[in-house]
Amino acid sequence: MAKKKEWREGEIVLAFNLNSVIEPLTPIMEEWMKVEKPNFSVVEQANFDATYANGLKHIKNWSEEDLKMKFISPVLALGKVMEDINFVSFFDKKLAAEVQGYQLSVKADFVIAKGLMDFMQKPYFHFQEYKPNKNPTGDSMAQLLEAFLIAQKLNDDGKPLYGCEVNGANWIFLTMEDNIYCVSKAFDSRDKEDLLSIIAILRKFRHILETVLLV
Repeated sequence: MAKKKEWREGEIVLAFNLNSVIEPLTPIMEEWMKVEKPNFSVVEQANFDATYANGLKHIKNWSEEDLKMKFISPVLALGKVMEDINFVSFFDKKLAAEVQGYQLSVKADFVIAKGLMDFMQKPYFHFQEYKPNKNPTGDSMAQLLEAFLIAQKLNDDGKPLYGCEVNGANWIFLTMEDNIYCVSKAFDSRDKEDLLSIIAILRKFRHILETVLLV
């Protein structure tokens, strides 16, 4: 059984015969990206304003944990994907499976899944985030693809997977169907309109989760 601790994106693409699509977007990515400006309550608007101002001032200097706790977590909450009666969410969740002869194992920074309490049944959304300067010994895109491959094996249902890579201020969304992964444009969370789009995309994923993936 082949085992490799650290993958690069190119390596994992070659090893598992993956295909990357950027333009034109795949139909499921195109549908996911069709969003309108989110409607906020008074409390949500105040939270958005505070989160945006905090990120604009500090995001370039935050550590990974600062980025996660002070910015990403509030954005996920505004995106309404933290947890609900129909799904659970996990931080720093280890995923592992044997895929095509490789023993894959990765710790996802954030996972949205079907499950109960601390038990995960099926993972649907994977999230990888890093400091503004990417760690040269770790490739977050490769880790996200590794999580997708593991989820495909664990779920075994043929349904698409969704995810997001964050490097500093930039958010990139991904989908994966079979061996094809589609990459969105980068959204700069220091731009207010882009941050609103990020939140709208997360809310759209919740709709997809409840109407497509969990049924």
